[in-house]
Parts: sequence; structure tokens; C-alpha cells
Amino acid sequence: MNHEEVKYKLLQCPDVREEFDKLKPIYDIKRELIKFRIEQGLSQKELAEKIGTKQSAISRLESGEYNPSIELLSKIAHALGKELQVKFN
Repeated sequence: MNHEEVKYKLLQCPDVREEFDKLKPIYDIKRELIKFRIEQGLSQKELAEKIGTKQSAISRLESGEYNPSIELLSKIAHALGKELQVKFN
């Protein structure tokens, strides 16, 4: 069984689906940050230097070990030439 098959099977459970849906925005943000960093050819260390932090902080953020503050997301967005927008729908 591969990753997608396991995910599909687990998401059939309403409780698992509910928790997955709650975490989706956080994972979407992290995925976007990784994508933008790679598109710009920056290493984690280079991005960290641009925002005045350590490479380990970027690694924790990208790995899902840490949920960033809006302030940190704003710094990263600015360093990547992006604008951070927070919306409630």
C-alpha cells in the first residue's frame, strides 16, 4: 500500500477527516513557502540569513515541527518578494 492509498483509507474515518481538514491551512502555507524558496533557488540557510534567523528554524517550519507566527510568515514573505495576506472566508 502506498502513501496515497493509506491517506485515502484513513480519510474515510470522519474523525480523521475532521482533524486533517483543521490542519490543511497550515500545511498549505508550508508547502507554498517551500515552493517559493526553491523557485528562487534559495537554500534554507540563505533564506534564514535573509530574515535574520537560523537555518534550523526554517527546517523546523518546513518539516511541520513548528507552527510559525504571523510575524515570521510576514518576514519570510517579504524576503521571498511576496506579500502575506490573511483572510477569513
